[in-house]
Amino acid sequence: MLEVSQLECRRGDRTLFSALDFSVAPGNLLHVRGANGSGKTTLLRSLCGLFTPDSGEIRWQGESARRLGEEYRRDLLYFGHHNGIKGDLTGVENLRIAATLDANRGDDGVIWDALARIGLAGFEDLPTRMLSQGQKKRVALARLMLSRAPLWILDEPFTALDLGAVDLLQTLIAEHVAADGLVVLTTHQEVELTAGGLASLHLGS
Repeated sequence: MLEVSQLECRRGDRTLFSALDFSVAPGNLLHVRGANGSGKTTLLRSLCGLFTPDSGEIRWQGESARRLGEEYRRDLLYFGHHNGIKGDLTGVENLRIAATLDANRGDDGVIWDALARIGLAGFEDLPTRMLSQGQKKRVALARLMLSRAPLWILDEPFTALDLGAVDLLQTLIAEHVAADGLVVLTTHQEVELTAGGLASLHLGS
């Protein structure tokens, strides 16, 4: 369970949000909505420990995320605006490093399979600087298939993806939720996954 209590974040003299309360239970997805500048990315970065809120508390499994420290960070996967891949390394090499950092030492066969499923069969051995923006994004998204983290925090994950990749990413997220994973995401794109009765949090409302 991820719980947020009385969270407040400011940028300079501007309050982005205050007294924010919500929770996300296993097997659930929370869609964070709001206009540009409403604090969506700041909220997600706060959940990851990359931004320090001005007040309030973030709890993971009933314990303070700040006190848990690395133990909490091992349980989450953050996907932000930047792909976080190294251009001089191949897709396989990038994912090998990511798996090691995530303490997930799967064999290379799993990595090759993930790249094939994400639509990069035949591009595995190319330096990622030679790939298109969409292909680079796919390399980064392949981490979702390798990670064992129960909590996924995804900031605009559908950006720069073609329709096939959007459908695949929706499938990966749905599979994670169905396996009792937790997802917090933002997206400006209208996708089937975030339609209907999905739990949502609207910042700036």
